[in-house]
Order: sequence, then C-alpha cells, then structure tokens
Amino acid sequence: MPMPLERLRAHLSYVYGSATAEQILEKLTPRLEQFRERNPQLRAAVPAPSERVDQRDVILITYGDQIQEAGKAPLQTLDETMVELAGDFLTGMHILPFYPYTSDDGFSVVDYREVNPEWGTWRDIQRLSEHFRLMFDAVINHISASSPWFQAFCRGEAPYTDYFIVVDPATDLTQVVRPRALPLLTPVETNRGVQHVWTTFSADQIDLNFAWPDLLIDVLVALLLYVEQGAQLIRLDAIGFMWKEIGTSCIHLPQAHALIQAMRALMDEVAPGVLLVTETNVPHAENVSYFGDGSNEAQMVYNFTLPPLTLHAFQTGDATHLTAWAAGLRSPSAQTTFFNFMASHDGIGLRPLEGILAREEVDAMVERVLQHGGLVSYKANPDGSKSPYELNIVYFDALNDPTLVEPVALQVNRFMASQAILLSLAGVPGIYVHSLFGSRNWHEGVAQTGHNRTINRRKFERRALKAALDDPQSIPHQVFQRYRTLIQARTGERAFHPNGAQQVLALNPACFCFVRTAPDGSSRVLCLHNVSGEHQTLQLSLAEAGFAPGASLHELITGRPVRAGGDQLTLSLQPYDVAWLRGEPA
Repeated sequence: MPMPLERLRAHLSYVYGSATAEQILEKLTPRLEQFRERNPQLRAAVPAPSERVDQRDVILITYGDQIQEAGKAPLQTLDETMVELAGDFLTGMHILPFYPYTSDDGFSVVDYREVNPEWGTWRDIQRLSEHFRLMFDAVINHISASSPWFQAFCRGEAPYTDYFIVVDPATDLTQVVRPRALPLLTPVETNRGVQHVWTTFSADQIDLNFAWPDLLIDVLVALLLYVEQGAQLIRLDAIGFMWKEIGTSCIHLPQAHALIQAMRALMDEVAPGVLLVTETNVPHAENVSYFGDGSNEAQMVYNFTLPPLTLHAFQTGDATHLTAWAAGLRSPSAQTTFFNFMASHDGIGLRPLEGILAREEVDAMVERVLQHGGLVSYKANPDGSKSPYELNIVYFDALNDPTLVEPVALQVNRFMASQAILLSLAGVPGIYVHSLFGSRNWHEGVAQTGHNRTINRRKFERRALKAALDDPQSIPHQVFQRYRTLIQARTGERAFHPNGAQQVLALNPACFCFVRTAPDGSSRVLCLHNVSGEHQTLQLSLAEAGFAPGASLHELITGRPVRAGGDQLTLSLQPYDVAWLRGEPA
C-alpha cells in the first residue's frame, strides 16, 4: 500500500487536479512537520490496526454540559461525575460538539478551534482525556451563520467569499437528497446584495464549499488541533453531504469519499492511532461504503440500521427481520468495525429500514411511538411530499408505554434486553447518556424549544442525578446497575472483541441469537436475547453453536454453570431474558 503522504497526494489530485494538490501540500507540509515535532508520542507504540479497539472499549455519548452544578464548569462536573460513577467500566466518551454554537444544541458551530466558554476550557477537555478515550465531533459539512467565516463572506472578504455555496434559486435542485422538510437554499444579505446559500439542515447551518482548497486546509488544521487536544476518535458529522454537484443527489459523491480518504491518509501519517468514525443516517448498503476498501477510509461507521430494527423486533416480539439483516453484517477488514448504538442525541432514523421493512411495518412503528408519547420528524421528497424520517423518543419509552401500569422490573428487563444486544453484537458499543440512566420523555423541553429532538436532550442536575441513582427502587438505579453488570461481563471476555467472528443463528423467531468468537479462537460465547414478553424454549446442539463435544458452559452475566444433556442444549428464557453462554470452541 502506498505511504500515507502519497495516498494524500493521490486523493487531493483526484478532487482538485494535480497542480492544485501540490499547492495544498506545499501549504500543509510545514504544518504537518511542526505537528510531528510537537507530538512525537502519537507515532510511538501505536497498536496494530486490528487492536486499536477491543472488547474493553465502551463509549458514552453525552453533551459537554449534560451534568450541571452551581459554581462549576459543566465539563469539570461531567468529568468528576463520570469518573465517580462509571470510571471502572466505561472507557470512552463521545462529547457532542463542545465548541461555541448558536443552535441545534451544538451542531451549528461558531468556531471549530475553541471550547464553549460557558462549559469550560481546553484544559477541561484534556483532563477528560486523562480518564476516558475521547471522541470529538468534526461538524464540517456546515458552520453557524454567526461564525466569523460566514460573517466575512457576507462582508465580501477573501478568501471567505469562496467558503460557501451560492446558487441561483431558479436552479433545478429536485435531485438533491433532503434530510429535512426545510428550504435547501437560504437568502442572506451581503455587501453584494441578497445571495442564496446552500443550507442542508437549517438556515443557521451554512454548508461549506469543499471545492475551495483553502477551506479544506483550514478544516484539516482543525482536525489536527482536535488530535493535539486529546481526541482519539473523530466523528465526521453528516459527512455524506460534504460535496455538492448540481444535477446529482449531492450525497455520497466520489469526491466526498476521496476527501475522507485524504483525512485518513493525513491521520495515518501523523497520528495513526486516531480513528475516523463516519455518521451517515442512510440505508445500510450506502452506509457501509464509508469503510472504503477496508484500509483507506473510516475505521468505524455508525450502525444506523441497528436501533430501528431492534425497536421493531421488541415492538412485534419477532426478531426475524433483525436476524436476517444481522446475518449479512460484515466489515471489510480487521482494521474496521461498526460503531453500534441504540440511541443518540438524535432520534431513531427510519431511512436505514429501506429495503428491510415494508411501508406498512414502518407505519406501525411510527404509530406505536406516537402512542408511547414520542414525536416524528419528516423529510422532503423530490415530488414535494413528506415522509417520516426520524422517531423522536427516548429509547426506554420507545420500548415501554408510559401510559401503562407495568412492574418496573418488567420495563427494565425489556429495555436491558435491547441494550444487551448492543453490548454483544460485533462492533464498538456507544451508550447514550439518557439510556445509561433510564431517562423518560422530556415533553416540557419540547414545549420550551419547539424542537422535537429536545425530547431526549434533558440535562441533569448533579445532586438530583445522584439521588435517583442512590434509590434502589428507581428506574435510573436499576438500569445503571444492570449496565454495569453487562459491561463488566463484556469487557472481560475476548470473544466480544469488535473483530471477533459473529455467526447469527435462527433458532426461534422470538429470540435474537448469535455466536461470538475471539479473534484467536480461544473462546466462544453464545448470545441469546428474548425480544418477546412470552416464555421461550431454545434447543440446539453444542456443535451448532461451535462448542466442543461435552463442553462445559457458564453464563457470563450471572456466573452460573449451564448443563447440556449430552450434545444437546435446551434453554428456557423468561420474557425479555438474556443469556451469554461461554464454552470451549470445537
């Protein structure tokens, strides 16, 4: 494989032509040399590509100001609280955009190079990096309308007049894929009169023009800053939209892939231990294209099909679709894996279900979520119609109807069965903070902001959170303790390595079952998850699960031994029961 700098040159030449690529490299090379001199540790003792994540990696997804207390910077409070509560079992933290911003809870960034002064400083971020493996957001498809870059554009100052995309509103843009039911172009006042700029997501989120090389250099320098400040993973937000070409869908274009590959080459050159994670809320086949050839693009992609398909399984008590889809899950190399999640700061995307569930099945999901107090966000279609794009609801309430009187234990069992799938499936698990603490829908927040997504973005007061976690009868306490048990079972077992083999078994429609095997074949775990509210019985042979004849099994979560009748294994699963059975491989 070519050296990283040669790969960088090739990708830049593909996008901009060889002459411009050389100009970019001429400007970038001194910065790279200075970066290497300041940070020699980033190229020293880097694990092999297949071991840059392992079964111990479990990442919390949280806002920088998620946990608050009077008189203290929220980033400090976040660090202190999570070290105290979960420092023994959570190893990583994805801090959602912590830069100065104007809207969308951080995703309308004013300045990529600064920490929101209301939340803390770079020193607070560095302190967090001493306790957790950090993922930073690179929100580089768009920037705030209040950013210095866009304000300079409005004043007509070079080079910023080329940093944004101006389009005649009479242009036919019907082929452009739309993730929102909002105008694609936004008129703005400039010193050159009214200009219509490209805004994929909102009027306050102005898309950047990566066709302009100076912009790319500024973005690459920002990524290097993130690495220098402690980022070990970089999440490329909405990255599929980064290249626009009128007359196309303006998503997943070859230039977008080439620029991500350029970012990968850059990191491989100066910080090879840093991993790129792509966030593309699209159907599965499109999503996995961001793995590239397995060595040249993202090391991880968000597994967007997992949350809605798991929800469907629990809503129907039938894992048939989940089983069929998971049987085809593949990452292209030992350098790549999925970033698995069930919930996030966004809602539950529906586009990833295209080609998997029928329209009436999706409609039934939407109706069930509305019955559970959730909301629905829509996208615009080329024909002018709208269709459901995202379910806005906390995952606990998506699974548990708040209007029903059910035992807390049953609700927690149902929810934690879904989270056990997250923690055992091949990949690196990401746990949204509101899942970790069993949060419920926040309708008051939606009323305050007028935004559907606020329903699962409530902030915590530190003392109130601690009080809830100290109450053994509370949902937060029970959910949090169950997470601890599951994660500790996962992180102590090599079969759960993200690149360990995975074999999906169709044993019972009401159960999602698969076998995980350690990369070196030293251990094997049979993972069984009852997605229904009914008792289920499973029968299989030890050989079917890949266990050695007469293998002794034990259940990882409870530590109990499990006896097989000869070569046959008969297991009884209670409603929403989970069993992870470890045994010697054949």
